[in-house]
Amino acid sequence: MNDLLRAEAPDDVSDIHAVAAAAFRTAAHSSHTEHYIVDALRARGELSVSRVAVQDGQVIGHVAVSPVAISDGSEGWFGLGPLSVAPQWQGQGIGSGLMRAALDALRGLGARGCVVLGEPDYYGRFGFRSEPGLVLPGVPPEYFQALRLEGPMAHGEVSYSPAFEAGRPG
Repeated sequence: MNDLLRAEAPDDVSDIHAVAAAAFRTAAHSSHTEHYIVDALRARGELSVSRVAVQDGQVIGHVAVSPVAISDGSEGWFGLGPLSVAPQWQGQGIGSGLMRAALDALRGLGARGCVVLGEPDYYGRFGFRSEPGLVLPGVPPEYFQALRLEGPMAHGEVSYSPAFEAGRPG
């Protein structure tokens, strides 16, 4: 496969929206608002890392990383997600490549750590683990995981950007 992982470009915005919508369209664990979340993060200037996977000039995957707040005051922590791969490209390593690119970018930014809400078996491959002292209220603890990149592990409640409410009814 001749794919390319790179930073998001302005011309990618509509393709990223379409890939995120398609990737989560039938996902049982999804609110089906991931494409709106990415748009809202971008509009708020909170896409700290935005990487795309491109095949034959077409965006086929995307990962977003944005800042999170932690109640203990820890700084330099980020939330990874949404991670989207077009359905026809899933299971081919695109998501793993995007994960590695996002984590490399965070290390380059001097990030202290990263949290993710998702499948423990998948994200565990990248070093994410459930941390008893780091919680996302209302979420089963095994699905909320953290990866310390440098310095001490943060402790407390994690808050994501209001962008994560984008597209939800009500």
